Amino acid sequence: MSLVSNAQAQQADDTEEVPASQQAASINEGKLPLDELRSFADVFNHIRLSYVEEIDDKTLLENAIRGMLSGLDPHSSYLDAKSFDDLQVSTSGEFGGLGLEVGLENGYVKVISPIDDTPAEKAGIESGDLIIQLDNKPVKGMSLNEAVKLMRGKKGSDIELTIVREGIRQPFDVTVTRDIIKVVSVRSKTLEEGFGYVRIAQFQSKTGSEFRKAIEKLKTKDTPMKGLVVDLRNNPGGILQSSVEVADTLLEEGLIVYTEGRLNDSHSEYSATPNDLTDGAPVVVLINGGSASASEIVAGALQDHHRAVIMGTDSFGKGSVQTVVPLSEKHAIKLTTARYFTPNGRSIQAQGIVPDIVVERAKIETIKTRERITEADLQGHLSSTNGDESDREKRQDKAKDGLFNSDNQLYEALNLLKGLNILGLNEKATQVASKPEHQEVPKAL
Repeated sequence: MSLVSNAQAQQADDTEEVPASQQAASINEGKLPLDELRSFADVFNHIRLSYVEEIDDKTLLENAIRGMLSGLDPHSSYLDAKSFDDLQVSTSGEFGGLGLEVGLENGYVKVISPIDDTPAEKAGIESGDLIIQLDNKPVKGMSLNEAVKLMRGKKGSDIELTIVREGIRQPFDVTVTRDIIKVVSVRSKTLEEGFGYVRIAQFQSKTGSEFRKAIEKLKTKDTPMKGLVVDLRNNPGGILQSSVEVADTLLEEGLIVYTEGRLNDSHSEYSATPNDLTDGAPVVVLINGGSASASEIVAGALQDHHRAVIMGTDSFGKGSVQTVVPLSEKHAIKLTTARYFTPNGRSIQAQGIVPDIVVERAKIETIKTRERITEADLQGHLSSTNGDESDREKRQDKAKDGLFNSDNQLYEALNLLKGLNILGLNEKATQVASKPEHQEVPKAL
């Protein structure tokens, strides 16, 4: 999703409509606070009669609902007709905007992640940036929906974002040109012979099937799969079921994720089915601070099952589930109703996934060493029985190019897979030897 509340992209196909009888039962569980209700009615009446401009009752009540929900957490919100449309669009993979996943932090718009190949990414917007002004209008005090509306606009139009970034002393301005955003959920390629790479940019409705197709495509090569990198960096999440399908593709059995909340309907479990599509090939999952929600479900499940090595930096830490409760045909509320847990009972909420191997994004440069004479440089040396001696120079040149200079995290992931392959480690044996158990955890109240 782009330029809408981060919560709007979470669990879009996993939401449930709460029956009216259940809502009534919940209300009757406790007595309504009469004094507070009288205060609310007094404030409501004062606004109706005394505010400088006349406001109809419907608008006042909708604003009251928005205020109640926004005070709960960053992911609970009021959905009017336009927000309903945004909720559907956010998981379809095509929409208008800048290409940003955003949330609120201390009254400012925080960038969770820029989406691949979008105006925001091309303009250099980074995960963790705080947007403090939009076209010179202060963001402080705005709701997230108000800020989103300002950021939306006609394709080809510009907007100036004033950004605060860690490590830079002064705020700076970035001009971004709006465009139609088309998110490609899954992309894949062969890094080297036998070593595959799959990038998941966002969990959409077809991500699970597209991930399986990508694996099958990588396996059709003459060489069997020796290792796989799953790149979840700057993936803000999306549909819960799709994350379950992705994890299931790499697991033979066991729990993937479970949710717990106050309502009975909030309790659910998702487990893997037989058939690891990679046939037990070693897997490295890349994550960073822009990896949230569904991304953390996948990383957490594979980590708990010892099925993959998680590499990169700590993830975002969004571990809650939202439910859409209809109020009418065109209006609803989206309410946080549960937390989700990894197979070992870890709550990711506000903590995130800690990688097994921490690799910060960095620019790597080789240190030039003094030229040394080797046997191959000696006049009249015996020739090698291994073939062309120029192969050594080709390998050295290849090591200096490509991933080494462009993406050090991916470069380290590939090196790890090579090492595991050289040692002949079998992930299936590791998985059987160390299966996680479903641990009991306190109920999320």
